[in-house]
Amino acid sequence: MKYVKARPINDLLNEFLRNEGLETPLLEHRLMTQAWPAVVGEYAAEQTEELRIKNQTLYARINSAVVRQELHMQRTELVRRLNDFVDAFVIAEIRFS
Repeated sequence: MKYVKARPINDLLNEFLRNEGLETPLLEHRLMTQAWPAVVGEYAAEQTEELRIKNQTLYARINSAVVRQELHMQRTELVRRLNDFVDAFVIAEIRFS
């Protein structure tokens, strides 16, 4: 019987997701469902009508013009904080409407 070095289940799971092409969709989902409310705050998350990611661009439809303008002015920082939250480079820019 051949000895195989034991590896943490987390490493094995991440490797499996990467090999099956599921890592990016999973990170995108986590960014939209967990990172967005945590980074922008509860009120701004409540004003968010729709979030979607296409070609590393996060599109956010915001109901409140005031919240939209505040987030627009902070978009560079938001990109950094959202990517930091998921520990990966998922989005390159944010567009608000």
